[in-house]
Amino acid sequence: MCRLFGMSSAPRRTRATFWLLDAPDSLRDQSRRDPDGTGLGHYDDDGTPRVDKAPIAAYQDRAFAEEARAVRSATFLAHVRFASTGDLSARNTHPFLQEGRLFAHNGVVEDLEALDAQLGEDRALVTGDTDSERFFALVTRSIRAHGGDVGAGIGHAARWIARHLPLYALNLVLVTRDELWALRYPDTHRLYVLNRPPGGHHGDRHLDHSGAEGRMRVHSTDLTGCPAVVVASERMDDNPHWRLMAPGELLHVGADLRVTSRIAVPDPPEHLLGLSDLRPEAAASQSAG
Repeated sequence: MCRLFGMSSAPRRTRATFWLLDAPDSLRDQSRRDPDGTGLGHYDDDGTPRVDKAPIAAYQDRAFAEEARAVRSATFLAHVRFASTGDLSARNTHPFLQEGRLFAHNGVVEDLEALDAQLGEDRALVTGDTDSERFFALVTRSIRAHGGDVGAGIGHAARWIARHLPLYALNLVLVTRDELWALRYPDTHRLYVLNRPPGGHHGDRHLDHSGAEGRMRVHSTDLTGCPAVVVASERMDDNPHWRLMAPGELLHVGADLRVTSRIAVPDPPEHLLGLSDLRPEAAASQSAG
């Protein structure tokens, strides 16, 4: 399945080094389960959003994904993609950028014609083929309709999809230059949060997170001395304070690193899909890893 990673150290800007697709096994062994895209989003000093991403498949050059990239930001968003909708191209690779916000999604939404109809003229926000970017466009539309309230927009968009469209999962992470939001819905895939004090659980260590499948590794010496909040699809170290988010929970990390959460999507989906309901490529993407 796709891997999500979001981190905020706001209001401080910190340096972090990301390795995406850091698995130690051979390319031959990876050939049946290599990710279909890797991406990293962050913000420059002046608040300009930056997205570094590429479609990566087993038969392609892995140098982009294996190369360590050190970036400085108050918020970060990383994604490793297993394609379910859309071809292997940069335009279909997460994170996506709309109106200054960065977004990544893990899950499947179907009946894209109905979603396009709901988007109306905001369908123009979508440059690729994925359900994920369309979901983001609906979130963007809803944020505008709620006067710029990001949390309200996410909740409204997710509830609309839950009522009207077949879905498998809507897990997402959205960041701005100094805030982060994460939604887990429903309980199909896991999404964890860690409120990390300076130095972590032991009080004197830098951040060095590594996913169990070797898809992603994050290193930051800056976080020896300052706190951070991390959201990820899996526990990425042995810290005992990782918390599994509840189904329907919308988490917000403010510009002062204050964490709040609420159940934004309380009702189960009207049309919840199982793996057996998905197209073969979508089922493979959601069960991989």
